[in-house]
Amino acid sequence: MATKAEEQQSQAAGRHQEVGHKSLLQSDALYQYILETSVYPREPESMKELREITAKHPWNLMTTSADEGQFLNMLLKLINAKNTMEIGVYTGYSLLATALALPHDGKILAMDINRENYELGLPVIQKAGVAHKIDFKEGPAMPVLDELVQDENNHGSFDFIFVDADKDNYINYHKRLIDLVKVGGLIGYDNTLWNGSVVAPPDAPMRKYVRYYRDFVLELNKALAVDPRIEICMLPVGDGITLCRRIK
Repeated sequence: MATKAEEQQSQAAGRHQEVGHKSLLQSDALYQYILETSVYPREPESMKELREITAKHPWNLMTTSADEGQFLNMLLKLINAKNTMEIGVYTGYSLLATALALPHDGKILAMDINRENYELGLPVIQKAGVAHKIDFKEGPAMPVLDELVQDENNHGSFDFIFVDADKDNYINYHKRLIDLVKVGGLIGYDNTLWNGSVVAPPDAPMRKYVRYYRDFVLELNKALAVDPRIEICMLPVGDGITLCRRIK
C-alpha cells in the first residue's frame, strides 16, 4: 500500500509544476481529453490551420486556447452578437472564432499594437471568407476607445467585447467599455486566473511576466466583483475568462 507521501508525490507528478502553464486543469491528460473529445473533432478547418501556424510562432503562449476559442464561438451564437470588439488580436485565433460566429453582415472592431502578427493569420481569415467583417486598427486601443466614448452614438452599440491585451490597462479599458457595451451585452476579460498565480504563494515559481502582471489581474478581479453595473461569471476556461453582463 502506498504511503501518504508517495500518494502526494504521485498526484504532484500529474500536475503542472510551474505557475505559467496555459491550462488550469489538474493534469495535462485531463486537458488533452477535453481537446481530443470535444474541441478538435469540431474545430473548423480554418481555425485548425491558424492554430497550427500560431504554434510555430515564438510568442505562441499568447494565443487563445482551442477550448476557449470553441467557447467564444458558441457564446457569440447564443447571444446573437452582431457588432463586436476585440482588444488584443495576436495572430487572430479568437478573432477568427468570432468572425465565424457572426452573421454575414456582422462587424468586429479589432485592435492590436502589432499588425505583423495579425497579418500572419490574415490569409487564413481571408480564405475562410470572413475578412470583410473585420476592421483592424494597429496601435494602442486607448485612444480609439476615448474617441468612441466621446460620441454618444457609440454608447451601448456593442453586443460583445473581448479583451486579451495588456493586463496593466484592463481597469482603464473597463472604465470605457462599460459605456460602449449595450445593456444586456457582454464583456469578456481573458486571463483573469492568470496561470493560477492569483492564489499562488509569494514564493511560488513563476515566469517573470506572470509575476509582473499578477497584481494588475488581482486588482481587476476585485473591481469587477463589486461593480454594480454588471453581473459577472468567472470561468476556468483557457487561462480564466470573466464574463461581465451589463445590467445598467
